[in-house]
Amino acid sequence: MKAIVQDRFGLPDVLELREIDRPEAGDDQVLVRVKAASVNPADWYAMVGAPYLARPQMGLRRPRRRLGIDLAGVVEAVGGRVTRLRVGDEVFGAGSGALAEHAAVAADALVPKPANLSFEQAAAVPVAGLTALQGLRDKGRAQPGQRVLINGASGGVGTFAVQLAKSFGAEVTGVCSTRNLDLVASLGADHVIDYTHEDFTRGDQPYDLLLDVAGSRSWADCRRVLGPRATLVMVGAPKGNRLLGPLGHIVQVRLASLPASQKVVFFISHARHEDLMVLQEMLEAGTVTPVVERTYPLTEAADALRHLGEGHAQGKLVVTVP
Repeated sequence: MKAIVQDRFGLPDVLELREIDRPEAGDDQVLVRVKAASVNPADWYAMVGAPYLARPQMGLRRPRRRLGIDLAGVVEAVGGRVTRLRVGDEVFGAGSGALAEHAAVAADALVPKPANLSFEQAAAVPVAGLTALQGLRDKGRAQPGQRVLINGASGGVGTFAVQLAKSFGAEVTGVCSTRNLDLVASLGADHVIDYTHEDFTRGDQPYDLLLDVAGSRSWADCRRVLGPRATLVMVGAPKGNRLLGPLGHIVQVRLASLPASQKVVFFISHARHEDLMVLQEMLEAGTVTPVVERTYPLTEAADALRHLGEGHAQGKLVVTVP
């Protein structure tokens, strides 16, 4: 099968499209014929091998895993203990090595693809959708009537977060650049702040919850717009240096916030089956719609990673697999 591989850590030029052996499904896995995959910041860090503190998981000298987490496709084979999925089922979910024609994926990390979504749209959902859902619902405890601020509202996680926060009954303010104002408003945001013209940390009304996807401001800045019992949920941060990467900003904010009455949490989403089903139901109902800026053929996966690394993607970037 054709797959994106890399022999060393580095920028997108290290990626190559090669013929490799097709994986086999384990007892609790299914073999998926990948139709589309999307790229995430986790793919970027795995590609460049940063931060160095994560190298034991990534591979000390060379990459240990192939890129690609999000995928959508068709089940081609099922493991011996899999009963919920069958050959021919259209599915989406999260796995490993999704930038390829086939991927062996845990059955519990897959759910049926909504009929009203294309494979490209479905592939845009898993990591970003789960991060927004778990960040708002589980870590932020979003409630009806709360004032929720989303910093980085036009990216992959942000576009899902705006829609999910509205579905929870919150009053939503999205922060983005000028070119994305209309997009964020169209997703249901009650207020949209253009960070190139206005400092969102200088507002005169406190927020109950700040979902920080961009990670662009210090704790002192963020605290100015948080109520006394508010929660700051960090799901993104600047790339930082080679040693600590985004962890530098996260640790700095977490330590600075220790004396404060507000709650500050950082988390990484997990591909839980029940949460993928929640997203599936919302997608089928039209409550949430994926935003895809651009699709790339598998032969141009490096360009998708390159665009992702620039940090200004609008929604998600999807790679199609012929």
